[in-house]
Amino acid sequence: MNPIISARGLTKRFGRTVAADQVDLDIAAGKIVGLIGPNGAGKTTVMKAILGLTTFEGELDVLGLNPSKQRAALMEDVCFIADVAVLPRWIRVWQLVELTGKLHPKFSKETCLQYLSKTKISQQQKVKQLSKGMVTQLHLALVMAIDVKLLVLDEPTLGLDILYRKQFYSNLLNDYFDEERTILITTHQVEEVEHILTDLVFIDNGKIALNCGMDEVEARYTELMVAPANANAARALGPMNERELFGRHIFLFEDADRETLKQLGELHTPSVADLFVATMSGEMA
Repeated sequence: MNPIISARGLTKRFGRTVAADQVDLDIAAGKIVGLIGPNGAGKTTVMKAILGLTTFEGELDVLGLNPSKQRAALMEDVCFIADVAVLPRWIRVWQLVELTGKLHPKFSKETCLQYLSKTKISQQQKVKQLSKGMVTQLHLALVMAIDVKLLVLDEPTLGLDILYRKQFYSNLLNDYFDEERTILITTHQVEEVEHILTDLVFIDNGKIALNCGMDEVEARYTELMVAPANANAARALGPMNERELFGRHIFLFEDADRETLKQLGELHTPSVADLFVATMSGEMA
């Protein structure tokens, strides 16, 4: 099966700054992919290229189309929620639902109203009367009611409280995702999405620093927690990263012999956040 997104040598320059540097990437259908990187690392540039919002060098294929040349056709099967997404503040909810139905041929009014019935949003309310969390719920209901193959989320829960964030991802996973759709997420709140991700892509200084499935993370990477007395022995084994917590040393290893590590302390699977810090360049980490 052909990948939903395929990039080869994807490069984007802004003057002397290389925002995306020879990016190679394949994303298959039915995946939830976390595209994660620090500010200025290039993730937004890659996402804009995928959405046809910026020109680029190299090759990029999204759903069999060239995003920069065939964006109108591409957007029939792609939806996008950005942290800066704005809905008209003057419009009423029912009007927005009707408008979306006229704008997108694959929008289901019935499905949208089903999602909205699970919220406290009234169809008579204007967007300006809704809290930020409710606006996000409204936006998600509109998007989830459109039958597309690719959903792109750029910091979708930025500024929301923890209850709205958990509800957002719960609705996304339980009511929207299936084995045919693909979801690409960028976020700084990696702890909140790691339980739903199937694949992980780290980007640093415009380059892909890590690209693997979540099951591969568990197989490749091991976190070792040791007492100070065993710290030097652990360092001798060549860890990727070391940190100290409450007097104990925590080391991160790639493709290490776990039986050897087990003799020194406790073994754990690293969190996405800890793996991210260890993978970034020394200056960024």
